[in-house]
Amino acid sequence: MKKLLICLILMTAAVGLSPEACAQTEATAVVETVVEQAEAGPAYPDYATFAETAGFALFTANNIWMMLSAALVFIMHLGFATVESGLTRAKNTTNILFKNVMVVCIGILTYAIAGFNLMYPGVDGGIFAFAGFGVQVGADAAAQVANLTSEYNVGYTYWTDFLFQAMFAATAATIVSGAVAERIKLGSFLVFATIFVGVAYPITGYWKWGNGWLNTMETPFYDFAGSTLVHSVGGWGALAGVLLLGPRFGKYIGGKMRPIPGHSMPLATIGVFLLWLGWFGFNGGSVLSADPSLTSLVLVTTCIAAAAGGVAAAMTSWVFLKKPDLSMALNGILAGLVGITAGADQMAAMSSAIIGIVAGVLVVFSVVFFDKIKVDDPVGAISVHLVCGIWGTLAVGLFGNLAGMAQIIAQLKGILSIGAFTFIFAFVLLLIIKALMGLRVGEEEEKEGLDIGEHGMEAYPNFQPLPER
Repeated sequence: MKKLLICLILMTAAVGLSPEACAQTEATAVVETVVEQAEAGPAYPDYATFAETAGFALFTANNIWMMLSAALVFIMHLGFATVESGLTRAKNTTNILFKNVMVVCIGILTYAIAGFNLMYPGVDGGIFAFAGFGVQVGADAAAQVANLTSEYNVGYTYWTDFLFQAMFAATAATIVSGAVAERIKLGSFLVFATIFVGVAYPITGYWKWGNGWLNTMETPFYDFAGSTLVHSVGGWGALAGVLLLGPRFGKYIGGKMRPIPGHSMPLATIGVFLLWLGWFGFNGGSVLSADPSLTSLVLVTTCIAAAAGGVAAAMTSWVFLKKPDLSMALNGILAGLVGITAGADQMAAMSSAIIGIVAGVLVVFSVVFFDKIKVDDPVGAISVHLVCGIWGTLAVGLFGNLAGMAQIIAQLKGILSIGAFTFIFAFVLLLIIKALMGLRVGEEEEKEGLDIGEHGMEAYPNFQPLPER
Protein backbone atom coordinates (compact mmCIF):
# COMPACT_ATOMS: atom_id res chain seq x y z
CA MET A 1 0.00 0.00 0.00
CA LYS A 2 2.82 2.35 0.87
CA LYS A 3 4.52 1.64 -2.44
CA LEU A 4 1.32 2.19 -4.38
CA LEU A 5 0.68 5.49 -2.63
CA ILE A 6 4.17 6.71 -3.35
CA CYS A 7 3.82 5.75 -7.00
CA LEU A 8 0.55 7.64 -7.24
CA ILE A 9 2.16 10.68 -5.60
CA LEU A 10 5.01 10.52 -8.05
CA MET A 11 2.66 10.28 -11.05
CA THR A 12 0.65 13.20 -9.72
CA ALA A 13 3.85 15.19 -9.37
CA ALA A 14 4.67 14.38 -13.02
CA VAL A 15 8.02 12.86 -12.37
CA GLY A 16 7.67 10.51 -15.30
CA LEU A 17 6.72 7.16 -13.73
CA SER A 18 3.92 5.27 -15.46
CA PRO A 19 1.43 2.92 -13.74
CA GLU A 20 3.12 0.06 -15.53
CA ALA A 21 6.46 0.99 -14.01
CA CYS A 22 4.96 0.77 -10.54
CA ALA A 23 3.84 -2.77 -11.23
CA GLN A 24 7.25 -3.94 -12.38
CA THR A 25 9.82 -5.67 -10.27
CA GLU A 26 11.90 -2.50 -10.22
CA ALA A 27 9.16 -0.83 -8.14
CA THR A 28 10.81 -1.72 -4.85
CA ALA A 29 14.06 -0.10 -5.89
CA VAL A 30 12.16 2.96 -7.12
CA VAL A 31 10.34 3.35 -3.82
CA GLU A 32 13.54 2.98 -1.82
CA THR A 33 15.22 5.60 -3.99
CA VAL A 34 12.31 7.99 -3.53
CA VAL A 35 12.39 7.64 0.25
CA GLU A 36 16.17 8.11 0.31
CA GLN A 37 15.90 11.23 -1.84
CA ALA A 38 13.14 12.67 0.33
CA GLU A 39 15.11 12.13 3.53
CA ALA A 40 18.37 13.34 1.99
CA GLY A 41 16.93 16.65 0.82
CA PRO A 42 19.47 18.78 2.70
CA ALA A 43 22.33 16.91 1.00
CA TYR A 44 21.47 18.56 -2.30
CA PRO A 45 23.34 21.75 -3.20
CA ASP A 46 20.16 23.82 -3.43
CA TYR A 47 16.40 23.58 -3.13
CA ALA A 48 15.86 23.71 -6.90
CA THR A 49 18.01 20.62 -7.42
CA PHE A 50 16.14 18.75 -4.72
CA ALA A 51 12.82 19.77 -6.32
CA GLU A 52 13.78 17.95 -9.52
CA THR A 53 14.18 14.60 -7.79
CA ALA A 54 11.52 11.95 -7.33
CA GLY A 55 11.89 12.27 -3.56
CA PHE A 56 10.52 15.80 -3.66
CA ALA A 57 6.99 14.46 -4.22
CA LEU A 58 7.13 12.44 -1.00
CA PHE A 59 8.70 15.40 0.78
CA THR A 60 5.73 17.50 -0.41
CA ALA A 61 3.21 14.89 0.75
CA ASN A 62 4.81 14.79 4.21
CA ASN A 63 4.62 18.57 4.53
CA ILE A 64 1.02 18.77 3.34
CA TRP A 65 -0.10 16.13 5.84
CA MET A 66 1.66 17.87 8.71
CA MET A 67 0.23 21.27 7.80
CA LEU A 68 -3.24 19.74 7.59
CA SER A 69 -2.62 18.14 10.99
CA ALA A 70 -1.65 21.55 12.36
CA ALA A 71 -5.02 22.87 11.18
CA LEU A 72 -6.79 19.99 12.91
CA VAL A 73 -4.94 20.71 16.15
CA PHE A 74 -5.89 24.37 15.80
CA ILE A 75 -9.60 23.49 15.61
CA MET A 76 -9.21 21.69 18.95
CA HIS A 77 -9.09 25.09 20.61
CA LEU A 78 -12.65 25.72 19.46
CA GLY A 79 -13.49 22.36 21.00
CA PHE A 80 -11.93 23.35 24.33
CA ALA A 81 -13.80 26.67 24.24
CA THR A 82 -17.19 25.04 23.70
CA VAL A 83 -16.60 22.22 26.19
CA GLU A 84 -15.53 24.66 28.91
CA SER A 85 -18.33 27.14 28.28
CA GLY A 86 -20.94 24.39 28.00
CA LEU A 87 -19.96 22.79 31.31
CA THR A 88 -20.02 26.10 33.22
CA ARG A 89 -22.72 28.67 33.92
CA ALA A 90 -24.09 31.06 31.31
CA LYS A 91 -22.99 34.12 33.31
CA ASN A 92 -19.32 33.21 32.72
CA THR A 93 -19.46 32.25 29.04
CA THR A 94 -17.91 35.40 27.58
CA ASN A 95 -15.06 35.20 30.09
CA ILE A 96 -14.27 31.59 29.20
CA LEU A 97 -14.41 32.25 25.47
CA PHE A 98 -12.16 35.30 25.87
CA LYS A 99 -9.58 33.26 27.78
CA ASN A 100 -9.58 30.55 25.12
CA VAL A 101 -9.13 33.09 22.34
CA MET A 102 -6.26 34.80 24.13
CA VAL A 103 -4.53 31.54 25.05
CA VAL A 104 -4.21 30.62 21.37
CA CYS A 105 -2.82 34.05 20.48
CA ILE A 106 -0.45 34.10 23.46
CA GLY A 107 0.68 30.52 22.82
CA ILE A 108 1.63 31.15 19.20
CA LEU A 109 3.46 34.39 19.98
CA THR A 110 5.40 33.13 22.99
CA TYR A 111 6.35 29.99 21.10
CA ALA A 112 7.68 32.11 18.25
CA ILE A 113 9.56 34.47 20.58
CA ALA A 114 11.18 31.91 22.86
CA GLY A 115 9.30 28.64 23.31
CA PHE A 116 10.40 26.91 20.11
CA ASN A 117 14.07 27.55 20.80
CA LEU A 118 13.67 26.43 24.42
CA MET A 119 12.07 23.20 23.30
CA TYR A 120 14.45 22.50 20.41
CA PRO A 121 17.74 24.19 21.34
CA GLY A 122 19.93 21.68 19.50
CA VAL A 123 21.63 20.42 22.68
CA ASP A 124 21.39 16.71 23.44
CA GLY A 125 20.92 15.16 26.86
CA GLY A 126 20.45 18.35 28.84
CA ILE A 127 17.97 19.77 31.35
CA PHE A 128 17.88 23.33 30.05
CA ALA A 129 19.19 25.03 26.93
CA PHE A 130 18.16 27.99 24.81
CA ALA A 131 18.95 28.69 21.16
CA GLY A 132 18.04 32.40 21.26
CA PHE A 133 15.00 34.59 20.80
CA GLY A 134 12.84 34.46 17.68
CA VAL A 135 12.18 31.83 15.06
CA GLN A 136 14.30 31.70 11.92
CA VAL A 137 13.54 34.77 9.81
CA GLY A 138 14.39 35.54 6.19
CA ALA A 139 15.84 32.14 5.33
CA ASP A 140 15.67 31.03 1.74
CA ALA A 141 14.00 27.76 0.84
CA ALA A 142 17.23 25.77 0.78
CA ALA A 143 18.12 26.89 4.30
CA GLN A 144 14.67 25.92 5.52
CA VAL A 145 15.38 22.36 4.44
CA ALA A 146 19.02 22.26 5.47
CA ASN A 147 19.01 24.04 8.82
CA LEU A 148 16.42 21.99 10.63
CA THR A 149 16.82 18.41 9.55
CA SER A 150 17.63 15.85 12.22
CA GLU A 151 16.32 12.58 13.56
CA TYR A 152 13.26 14.52 14.72
CA ASN A 153 12.25 16.14 11.47
CA VAL A 154 13.71 14.41 8.42
CA GLY A 155 11.48 15.13 5.48
CA TYR A 156 9.79 18.43 6.31
CA THR A 157 10.66 22.10 6.47
CA TYR A 158 11.51 24.37 9.35
CA TRP A 159 8.24 26.25 8.96
CA THR A 160 6.14 23.10 8.87
CA ASP A 161 7.83 22.01 12.08
CA PHE A 162 7.25 25.34 13.79
CA LEU A 163 3.60 25.56 12.71
CA PHE A 164 2.74 22.06 13.92
CA GLN A 165 4.56 22.49 17.24
CA ALA A 166 3.06 25.94 17.86
CA MET A 167 -0.44 24.50 17.65
CA PHE A 168 0.42 22.24 20.60
CA ALA A 169 1.87 25.01 22.74
CA ALA A 170 -1.32 26.71 23.87
CA THR A 171 -3.10 23.46 24.75
CA ALA A 172 -1.52 23.16 28.20
CA ALA A 173 -2.80 26.57 29.32
CA THR A 174 -6.23 25.86 27.84
CA ILE A 175 -6.49 22.84 30.14
CA VAL A 176 -5.80 25.12 33.11
CA SER A 177 -8.45 27.56 31.91
CA GLY A 178 -11.28 25.08 32.37
CA ALA A 179 -10.22 23.96 35.84
CA VAL A 180 -10.00 27.51 37.26
CA ALA A 181 -13.12 28.76 35.48
CA GLU A 182 -15.72 31.02 37.12
CA ARG A 183 -13.52 32.58 39.81
CA ILE A 184 -10.04 33.58 38.54
CA LYS A 185 -9.15 37.16 37.62
CA LEU A 186 -8.75 37.60 33.88
CA GLY A 187 -5.49 39.57 34.04
CA SER A 188 -3.94 37.15 36.49
CA PHE A 189 -4.82 34.18 34.31
CA LEU A 190 -3.37 35.78 31.19
CA VAL A 191 -0.07 36.55 32.95
CA PHE A 192 0.06 32.95 34.18
CA ALA A 193 -0.75 31.56 30.72
CA THR A 194 1.96 33.66 29.07
CA ILE A 195 4.74 32.45 31.40
CA PHE A 196 3.46 28.88 31.69
CA VAL A 197 3.24 28.37 27.93
CA GLY A 198 6.37 30.37 27.16
CA VAL A 199 8.66 28.77 29.75
CA ALA A 200 7.38 25.70 31.63
CA TYR A 201 5.87 23.79 28.72
CA PRO A 202 8.88 24.03 26.36
CA ILE A 203 11.40 23.16 29.08
CA THR A 204 9.78 19.82 29.86
CA GLY A 205 9.06 19.31 26.18
CA TYR A 206 12.79 19.60 25.52
CA TRP A 207 13.52 16.83 28.00
CA LYS A 208 11.90 14.34 25.61
CA TRP A 209 11.01 15.78 22.21
CA GLY A 210 14.07 18.03 22.01
CA ASN A 211 16.38 15.10 22.82
CA GLY A 212 17.00 16.18 26.39
CA TRP A 213 17.86 13.96 29.33
CA LEU A 214 14.65 11.87 29.34
CA ASN A 215 15.26 10.87 25.73
CA THR A 216 18.91 9.96 26.21
CA MET A 217 18.50 7.61 29.18
CA GLU A 218 19.50 4.00 28.64
CA THR A 219 15.80 3.21 28.30
CA PRO A 220 14.28 6.45 26.97
CA PHE A 221 11.05 7.83 28.33
CA TYR A 222 8.38 7.48 25.65
CA ASP A 223 5.53 9.88 24.94
CA PHE A 224 4.43 9.75 21.32
CA ALA A 225 2.11 12.77 21.19
CA GLY A 226 1.88 14.16 24.71
CA SER A 227 -0.13 12.28 27.35
CA THR A 228 2.42 13.68 29.80
CA LEU A 229 4.24 16.39 27.86
CA VAL A 230 1.02 18.21 26.94
CA HIS A 231 -1.94 16.87 28.91
CA SER A 232 -0.38 16.08 32.27
CA VAL A 233 1.57 19.33 32.12
CA GLY A 234 -1.74 21.16 31.76
CA GLY A 235 -3.25 18.97 34.47
CA TRP A 236 -0.49 19.74 36.98
CA GLY A 237 -0.90 23.45 36.27
CA ALA A 238 -4.66 23.09 36.72
CA LEU A 239 -4.22 21.31 40.05
CA ALA A 240 -1.94 24.09 41.35
CA GLY A 241 -4.48 26.72 40.30
CA VAL A 242 -7.48 24.96 41.83
CA LEU A 243 -5.69 24.39 45.15
CA LEU A 244 -4.72 28.06 45.44
CA LEU A 245 -8.09 29.43 44.30
CA GLY A 246 -10.32 27.23 46.38
CA PRO A 247 -13.83 26.13 45.36
CA ARG A 248 -16.53 28.28 43.83
CA PHE A 249 -18.97 29.94 46.23
CA GLY A 250 -21.85 27.58 46.98
CA LYS A 251 -20.11 24.44 45.73
CA TYR A 252 -19.60 22.86 49.15
CA ILE A 253 -22.15 23.68 51.86
CA GLY A 254 -22.27 22.08 55.27
CA GLY A 255 -19.63 19.60 54.32
CA LYS A 256 -21.65 18.38 51.35
CA MET A 257 -21.10 18.85 47.64
CA ARG A 258 -23.75 20.83 45.76
CA PRO A 259 -23.76 20.20 41.99
CA ILE A 260 -23.40 23.29 39.80
CA PRO A 261 -24.59 22.12 36.37
CA GLY A 262 -23.27 23.57 33.15
CA HIS A 263 -25.58 25.76 31.12
CA SER A 264 -25.36 24.02 27.72
CA MET A 265 -24.85 20.33 27.18
CA PRO A 266 -25.24 20.83 23.40
CA LEU A 267 -22.19 23.14 23.46
CA ALA A 268 -20.22 20.63 25.53
CA THR A 269 -21.14 17.81 23.13
CA ILE A 270 -20.16 19.83 20.07
CA GLY A 271 -16.86 20.60 21.77
CA VAL A 272 -16.04 16.97 22.45
CA PHE A 273 -16.70 16.00 18.83
CA LEU A 274 -14.50 18.88 17.68
CA LEU A 275 -11.75 17.66 19.99
CA TRP A 276 -12.11 14.10 18.70
CA LEU A 277 -11.81 15.42 15.14
CA GLY A 278 -8.79 17.51 16.07
CA TRP A 279 -7.11 14.48 17.65
CA PHE A 280 -6.72 13.01 14.15
CA GLY A 281 -4.17 15.76 13.64
CA PHE A 282 -2.84 15.76 17.20
CA ASN A 283 -1.89 12.08 17.07
CA GLY A 284 -1.83 11.49 13.31
CA GLY A 285 0.44 14.45 12.68
CA SER A 286 2.81 13.26 15.39
CA VAL A 287 3.92 10.50 13.02
CA LEU A 288 5.84 13.43 11.45
CA SER A 289 5.31 12.09 7.95
CA ALA A 290 2.56 10.93 5.60
CA ASP A 291 3.57 7.31 6.07
CA PRO A 292 0.23 5.58 5.32
CA SER A 293 0.99 2.47 7.35
CA LEU A 294 1.87 4.14 10.63
CA THR A 295 -0.54 7.06 10.27
CA SER A 296 -3.51 4.76 9.66
CA LEU A 297 -2.57 2.66 12.69
CA VAL A 298 -2.37 5.76 14.87
CA LEU A 299 -5.77 7.01 13.72
CA VAL A 300 -7.36 3.62 14.38
CA THR A 301 -5.90 3.23 17.88
CA THR A 302 -6.92 6.82 18.67
CA CYS A 303 -10.52 6.25 17.57
CA ILE A 304 -10.89 2.92 19.34
CA ALA A 305 -9.56 4.31 22.62
CA ALA A 306 -11.94 7.29 22.42
CA ALA A 307 -14.95 5.08 21.73
CA ALA A 308 -14.00 2.65 24.50
CA GLY A 309 -13.51 5.52 26.95
CA GLY A 310 -16.94 6.96 26.16
CA VAL A 311 -18.71 3.62 26.60
CA ALA A 312 -16.81 2.77 29.80
CA ALA A 313 -17.52 6.16 31.41
CA ALA A 314 -21.20 6.02 30.44
CA MET A 315 -21.63 2.53 31.87
CA THR A 316 -19.67 3.35 35.02
CA SER A 317 -21.78 6.43 35.74
CA TRP A 318 -24.96 4.47 35.03
CA VAL A 319 -24.03 1.72 37.48
CA PHE A 320 -22.46 3.72 40.30
CA LEU A 321 -24.26 7.06 39.98
CA LYS A 322 -27.61 5.44 39.09
CA LYS A 323 -28.10 7.56 35.97
CA PRO A 324 -26.30 7.67 32.60
CA ASP A 325 -24.48 11.01 32.90
CA LEU A 326 -23.81 12.73 29.56
CA SER A 327 -21.01 14.88 31.01
CA MET A 328 -19.27 11.71 32.23
CA ALA A 329 -19.64 10.05 28.82
CA LEU A 330 -18.16 13.13 27.14
CA ASN A 331 -15.26 13.24 29.57
CA GLY A 332 -14.83 9.49 29.02
CA ILE A 333 -14.23 10.09 25.32
CA LEU A 334 -11.62 12.72 26.16
CA ALA A 335 -10.10 10.42 28.78
CA GLY A 336 -9.67 7.69 26.17
CA LEU A 337 -8.06 10.16 23.78
CA VAL A 338 -5.66 11.44 26.43
CA GLY A 339 -4.86 7.89 27.52
CA ILE A 340 -3.90 6.61 24.07
CA THR A 341 -1.87 9.67 23.09
CA ALA A 342 1.40 8.50 24.70
CA GLY A 343 1.49 5.20 22.82
CA ALA A 344 -0.86 5.50 19.86
CA ASP A 345 1.86 4.32 17.47
CA GLN A 346 2.81 1.34 19.65
CA MET A 347 -0.51 -0.35 20.34
CA ALA A 348 -2.61 -3.05 18.72
CA ALA A 349 -6.29 -2.27 18.26
CA MET A 350 -7.46 -4.29 21.26
CA SER A 351 -4.74 -2.87 23.50
CA SER A 352 -6.00 0.62 22.66
CA ALA A 353 -9.52 -0.51 23.63
CA ILE A 354 -8.26 -1.64 27.04
CA ILE A 355 -6.44 1.66 27.54
CA GLY A 356 -9.63 3.54 26.66
CA ILE A 357 -11.81 1.43 28.95
CA VAL A 358 -9.50 1.94 31.94
CA ALA A 359 -9.35 5.69 31.22
CA GLY A 360 -13.15 5.89 30.99
CA VAL A 361 -13.60 4.16 34.35
CA LEU A 362 -10.81 6.19 35.95
CA VAL A 363 -12.25 9.53 34.92
CA VAL A 364 -15.60 8.86 36.61
CA PHE A 365 -14.10 7.83 39.92
CA SER A 366 -11.53 10.62 39.71
CA VAL A 367 -14.21 13.30 39.31
CA VAL A 368 -16.09 11.86 42.29
CA PHE A 369 -12.88 11.65 44.34
CA PHE A 370 -11.87 15.27 43.76
CA ASP A 371 -15.37 16.40 44.70
CA LYS A 372 -15.14 14.40 47.94
CA ILE A 373 -11.90 16.14 48.92
CA LYS A 374 -13.39 19.52 47.88
CA VAL A 375 -11.12 20.16 44.91
CA ASP A 376 -13.49 22.10 42.65
CA ASP A 377 -12.83 21.50 38.96
CA PRO A 378 -15.87 22.69 36.95
CA VAL A 379 -15.05 20.74 33.78
CA GLY A 380 -13.16 17.71 35.11
CA ALA A 381 -9.90 18.85 33.50
CA ILE A 382 -7.69 17.43 36.25
CA SER A 383 -9.35 14.03 36.00
CA VAL A 384 -9.23 13.93 32.19
CA HIS A 385 -5.81 15.39 31.51
CA LEU A 386 -3.74 14.69 34.63
CA VAL A 387 -5.10 11.37 35.91
CA CYS A 388 -5.67 9.84 32.48
CA GLY A 389 -2.46 11.37 31.14
CA ILE A 390 -0.54 9.52 33.85
CA TRP A 391 -2.44 6.32 33.07
CA GLY A 392 -1.76 6.60 29.33
CA THR A 393 1.93 7.22 29.90
CA LEU A 394 2.22 4.16 32.15
CA ALA A 395 0.27 2.10 29.61
CA VAL A 396 3.19 2.43 27.18
CA GLY A 397 5.18 0.16 29.50
CA LEU A 398 2.28 -2.27 29.97
CA PHE A 399 1.07 -2.77 26.40
CA GLY A 400 2.34 -2.68 22.86
CA ASN A 401 5.80 -2.80 21.38
CA LEU A 402 7.61 -1.25 24.35
CA ALA A 403 6.02 -3.25 27.18
CA GLY A 404 8.44 -4.30 29.92
CA MET A 405 9.71 -3.41 33.38
CA ALA A 406 12.54 -1.22 32.07
CA GLN A 407 10.05 0.86 30.11
CA ILE A 408 7.68 1.14 33.08
CA ILE A 409 10.55 2.52 35.18
CA ALA A 410 11.44 4.97 32.40
CA GLN A 411 7.81 6.08 32.21
CA LEU A 412 7.67 6.62 35.96
CA LYS A 413 10.82 8.75 35.81
CA GLY A 414 9.26 10.94 33.17
CA ILE A 415 5.92 11.25 34.96
CA LEU A 416 7.51 12.13 38.32
CA SER A 417 10.15 14.54 37.03
CA ILE A 418 7.82 16.43 34.69
CA GLY A 419 5.06 16.43 37.30
CA ALA A 420 7.29 17.77 40.07
CA PHE A 421 8.80 20.51 37.91
CA THR A 422 5.48 21.62 36.42
CA PHE A 423 3.49 21.62 39.66
CA ILE A 424 6.16 23.54 41.58
CA PHE A 425 6.63 26.00 38.71
CA ALA A 426 2.89 26.63 38.40
CA PHE A 427 2.29 26.84 42.17
CA VAL A 428 5.12 29.33 42.77
CA LEU A 429 4.15 31.39 39.73
CA LEU A 430 0.53 31.59 40.90
CA LEU A 431 1.66 32.54 44.42
CA ILE A 432 3.71 35.42 42.97
CA ILE A 433 0.78 36.55 40.81
CA LYS A 434 -1.53 36.31 43.84
CA ALA A 435 0.80 38.54 45.87
CA LEU A 436 1.24 41.12 43.09
CA MET A 437 -2.14 41.16 41.34
CA GLY A 438 -4.53 39.03 43.31
CA LEU A 439 -5.83 35.73 41.99
CA ARG A 440 -9.53 35.49 42.68
CA VAL A 441 -12.38 37.86 41.88
CA GLY A 442 -14.51 39.21 44.74
CA GLU A 443 -17.56 37.37 46.05
CA GLU A 444 -20.08 39.79 44.55
CA GLU A 445 -18.42 39.67 41.14
CA GLU A 446 -18.37 35.88 41.22
CA LYS A 447 -22.05 35.74 42.11
CA GLU A 448 -22.99 38.23 39.40
CA GLY A 449 -20.83 36.49 36.85
CA LEU A 450 -17.47 37.26 35.29
CA ASP A 451 -19.04 38.30 32.00
CA ILE A 452 -20.32 41.49 33.62
CA GLY A 453 -17.54 41.95 36.17
CA GLU A 454 -14.57 41.35 33.87
CA HIS A 455 -15.96 42.25 30.43
CA GLY A 456 -19.05 44.41 30.91
CA MET A 457 -21.00 42.26 28.45
CA GLU A 458 -23.09 39.11 28.39
CA ALA A 459 -22.88 36.08 26.14
CA TYR A 460 -26.68 35.82 25.96
CA PRO A 461 -28.09 39.35 26.43
CA ASN A 462 -31.42 38.54 24.79
CA PHE A 463 -32.03 35.77 27.29
CA GLN A 464 -32.14 38.20 30.21
CA PRO A 465 -35.44 39.41 31.70
CA LEU A 466 -36.54 42.92 30.76
CA PRO A 467 -36.14 45.54 33.50
CA GLU A 468 -39.28 46.33 35.44
CA ARG A 469 -40.96 49.67 34.66
